[in-house]
Amino acid sequence: QVQLVESGGGLVQAGGSLRLSCAASGRTFSNYAMGWFRQAPGQEREFVATITRTGSPTYHTNSVKGRFTISRDNAKNTVYLQMNTLTPEDTAVYYCAARWLVVSSKAEDYDNWGQGTQVTVSS
Repeated sequence: QVQLVESGGGLVQAGGSLRLSCAASGRTFSNYAMGWFRQAPGQEREFVATITRTGSPTYHTNSVKGRFTISRDNAKNTVYLQMNTLTPEDTAVYYCAARWLVVSSKAEDYDNWGQGTQVTVSS
């Protein structure tokens, strides 16, 4: 098991930027593919981005391509989500997740989840 703690959420105006961080502890971080998901009120959890164990390649859902970037630093046991040009539609609780070895865009494939961090984008 790996324990995950997200940080970096907050309130930002439309067009602004935030960088989310997810710190991992426990088992060897570099053995885990990492993902970011989000869940808006009344909606299902949706895939945002995922990254392989080595950091490349990465995959982003279409709605965030060109605006969000997932990255990781295995020396710091941390995965990041840089979010630029935010819109009110990006408002959600953002979760990081870890999956043993192999990337996936499906939430049900991930065994380890953080507690989430709220991102609110005002218009």
